[in-house]
Amino acid sequence: METHEPYHYGLIARAISALDAGGADMSLDDLAAKLGLSPAHLQRVFTRWAGISPKKYQQFLRANLARDLLASRHTTLDTAAETGLSGTGRLHDLILQWEGMTPGAYAAKGAGVTIRHGLFDTPFGPAIVMATDQGICGIGFTSHQDPALTYRDLASRWPSADFQQDGRLDSQVQAAFSGGPARLHMIGAPFQIKVWEALLAIPEGQVTTYGDIARRIGNPAAVRAVGTAVGRNPIAYLIPCHRVLRRDGGMGGYHWGLDSKRHLLTFEAARTEPPVISRVIG
Repeated sequence: METHEPYHYGLIARAISALDAGGADMSLDDLAAKLGLSPAHLQRVFTRWAGISPKKYQQFLRANLARDLLASRHTTLDTAAETGLSGTGRLHDLILQWEGMTPGAYAAKGAGVTIRHGLFDTPFGPAIVMATDQGICGIGFTSHQDPALTYRDLASRWPSADFQQDGRLDSQVQAAFSGGPARLHMIGAPFQIKVWEALLAIPEGQVTTYGDIARRIGNPAAVRAVGTAVGRNPIAYLIPCHRVLRRDGGMGGYHWGLDSKRHLLTFEAARTEPPVISRVIG
């Protein structure tokens, strides 16, 4: 998948927000006018990045997405590829390689580690992104709160690390959100990392539940603890905690804002066209 100019990330984020606020009757012409673009240019850029048209995205956005996904694309993870739990996960065309902290490094709380960070545009809104020399260690969306709060949230995972603002992460951010290879450096206790490994095994366009993850990691009674670990995922989007729903079909919570979760699920559902949801756009 090709990478695009940073401008397109901001454009996609603005387009998604406008579609969300514009209701079912917003036309391509109306959307283009809001963004100050020609309809043809908007259609071309949006479709090139997302693989779907703005209209198709809009149709999925207004569907009862969580309920329909749980009914049509629910995975229990019983048949998930073992490679997804042994070091390599696949998120659409994005190849992820991850490395968990050693117990000693976790106990040291990041002492001796340098973490570079910055605020970047992404297709799903602005986000704080952090990285160690081993890879991306934090992505937190900021559209639901002051960016300073998101920064403090992510930085608190490494209280003894040295933090340095660095805009040179831009190439890593672009690769992460456009299908390039990405390395992740997971930051968490052993139980948390075990849960995050399970999240990496959920295919794009599919969803699971907290109970399914608890069973998948061999601790079916730990549903509440799993929920807490999912909520503490420090790497939004790449570790897809947005794919976890309540058993009753509710959207559930999302640490980085429910609007971001809905946009992520809508984007992935529209790209993969689950059969049940396809009736909405018939």
